[in-house]
Amino acid sequence: MKAVGYQKSLPIEAAEALIDFETAIPEPAGRDIRVAVKAISVNPVDTKVRKRAAPPEGETKILGYDAAGIVDAAGPDVTLFKAGDEVFYAGSILRQGTNAEFHLVDERIVGHKPRTLSFAQAAALPLTSITAWELLFDRLGVAPGKSVDPRTLLIVGGAGGVGSILIQLARRLTGLTVVATASRPESQKWCRDLGAHAVIDHAKPMKEQIEQLKFPPLGLVASLTNTDRHYKALAELIAPQGKYGLIDDPAEFNVGVFKAKAVSIHWEAMFARPSFQTPDMIAQHLLLNDVADLLDKVVLRTTLDQTFGTINAANLKRAHALLESGQSRGKIVLEGFSPHAIV
Repeated sequence: MKAVGYQKSLPIEAAEALIDFETAIPEPAGRDIRVAVKAISVNPVDTKVRKRAAPPEGETKILGYDAAGIVDAAGPDVTLFKAGDEVFYAGSILRQGTNAEFHLVDERIVGHKPRTLSFAQAAALPLTSITAWELLFDRLGVAPGKSVDPRTLLIVGGAGGVGSILIQLARRLTGLTVVATASRPESQKWCRDLGAHAVIDHAKPMKEQIEQLKFPPLGLVASLTNTDRHYKALAELIAPQGKYGLIDDPAEFNVGVFKAKAVSIHWEAMFARPSFQTPDMIAQHLLLNDVADLLDKVVLRTTLDQTFGTINAANLKRAHALLESGQSRGKIVLEGFSPHAIV
């Protein structure tokens, strides 16, 4: 089968940062299903793994986590899916990735693909949907339901992949007041179109901007990017007994600044359940099915922003470069495999 991977951690400009290659089609066992991959999306974690985790000498690591496709075969213990089912999922950081024609994944972290979406539209959603859902409902403990919640949720980095879903979940499924941050006019419009009650510029002091809104107290913060740059200012803004959630990898993060207000800190890592085979691992299957239902009912919308053509090394290098520039919004998707991908 065709696949895209890397053998050394190199800058994305390097010729061999990502390479096209051929490898054997994997065989499913246990609760694994084999998926014929139709579309994939690219996430910041793809670029981080490529830069920081070189595979063992002589091996080629296949990147990619988000995928949408069709179940091709199933292991003997599979009960949730059968051959021919259309699925979408975010995979596991411990296994070979989705940038391949066929991919193995544990059925407990796979959802039924939304019926009303194309494979490309569906591929944009799993990793960010899981992250946003777990952060909002599991980590920050927000109760779903449209009853009025007397708190404001601030989403730092609202135009990114996770922010684009989190804005929708918070606005459509809760009674929170939702404020997003974005620095460019097009990104600010993107956030407002997704449902944010207001958008502020994180490149400028946030205190004055928040105070001018005269919204309910800032009880919740979802710090999705540049946490090390913003957290001290946000510690001054967040309400006493608030909750601060983060997903990125800050070079510096002193939790002591939150102590006086008894603010709780919550890490979200969507790979934790599959990586540690937690007893509630199937929660990701269930929440993806819920997300699919919300998409089919047009409560949520896809966050696909750009398509970069077929799945090959050249197009994936373009996607990685854009993500590393920090200028992307929504999700970048690639679809299908060209018969001329191998050169």
